[in-house]
Amino acid sequence: MATKQSYSSNALAFESKAFSSHDSNLRLGKILLPPRTSIVTPHYIAVSSKGCVPHLSQDTMKGSTGIQGIYVALEDCPRRHPPVPARAANTNTSISIQTALGFSTLESDDYVAAVQKLRPDIILGMADNEYSKKPGVKRLEKMGDRTLAWFQDLVAGLEDDANGFPQPALFAPVLPIQAGQQSDYLDTIEEELADRISGWIVYDPASIDSIPATMRRLPRLAMTDVWGPQDILNQISLGIDAFVLSFVGEATDAGIALTFAFPGPERSLGGNRVPTGIDMWSTAYSSDVFCIVEGCTCYTCKNHHRAFIRHLLDAKEMLAWVLLQIHNYHTLDIFFANVRQSIRNATFEDDRDLFAKTFEQEFPTSTGRGPRLRGYQVKSGPDEPRRNLQAFRSLEDTQERLAEAPVPSFDADGEDLEQQGFAERLT
Repeated sequence: MATKQSYSSNALAFESKAFSSHDSNLRLGKILLPPRTSIVTPHYIAVSSKGCVPHLSQDTMKGSTGIQGIYVALEDCPRRHPPVPARAANTNTSISIQTALGFSTLESDDYVAAVQKLRPDIILGMADNEYSKKPGVKRLEKMGDRTLAWFQDLVAGLEDDANGFPQPALFAPVLPIQAGQQSDYLDTIEEELADRISGWIVYDPASIDSIPATMRRLPRLAMTDVWGPQDILNQISLGIDAFVLSFVGEATDAGIALTFAFPGPERSLGGNRVPTGIDMWSTAYSSDVFCIVEGCTCYTCKNHHRAFIRHLLDAKEMLAWVLLQIHNYHTLDIFFANVRQSIRNATFEDDRDLFAKTFEQEFPTSTGRGPRLRGYQVKSGPDEPRRNLQAFRSLEDTQERLAEAPVPSFDADGEDLEQQGFAERLT
């Protein structure tokens, strides 16, 4: 039986219909952010790099994808999802972050000042999370107190803003710890700040049960570890409404075209599980003139074939990753649309089981090298090897070898040039 719920404030409205059962907390919803286009849930929020979805211009994103929301963060550590553990510990007034200039701290007051200027539609409260290790007893006591203090600073800062802008929606963190360990924090939120909260940030689906009963009608945004579509389905069954997903961009960078569909064909080929994506670097697609996925209606599949994309990747053309990004986000749009329809039809659990039996859990391994990695795209650690190939090298040794080498003849082939030091074979 479906139970309708609704929430409304000056900043955000959320209408939901719950389909709870003994083993799931499914629900459909709609997030209304006037004058923005409403977002039907379950759905996703795309991860951005400094405000832009990687490989997509604003016009391309608007005209060729169905992306309805993007996640933007102030610095490298919070922009990465999942975030990178910083070396220093958080303090009572700041969180430790990694930036393009090294490790630093983000003060609560600076965060409030930034959101006052940027005016996003939704503001996520700072959370005192521990990413590198399991928090100890003393740290557990501080996590709720710090998170509450930072959220109170955020509320007070926005109320003091007298610029006349409409109040943005505030999402409060649900810490990834047991309910009893954050009960004081959540009780204060419920008793004193309930009228200022428009949603929840969830870092661990198991912590959803910690949300106060009177505030469970609010939307839930997952900042959880999601490595593929199977994780999405599992967390939807637990009651997640929206996801911040990074694996789509990671697949695009790796040259992987997503091919999964929900719930999937009734029978996989030969009884084997179907791959969730294909490695477009493979030489098997060098002369393949079929589209990535038969019947796909994205811009990429309607206008280009696999051989063309394989050629663009091999030539390191930026267009390769643009076309893959368009296709991959279209695949995700269709996936979530079918999930919502499955929930309406009350067949989600059966469809999820079929999907698990049909598709592989992991994406294929990339056999190529993606675009040049920037600092915030990889996790840092001590004594790590260089992630990017060296772009420049010393010419001294090369000059000496060329000076001693005979001048190649006009009919010399590539092998001759390589032997004489005038060329280098690229594989």
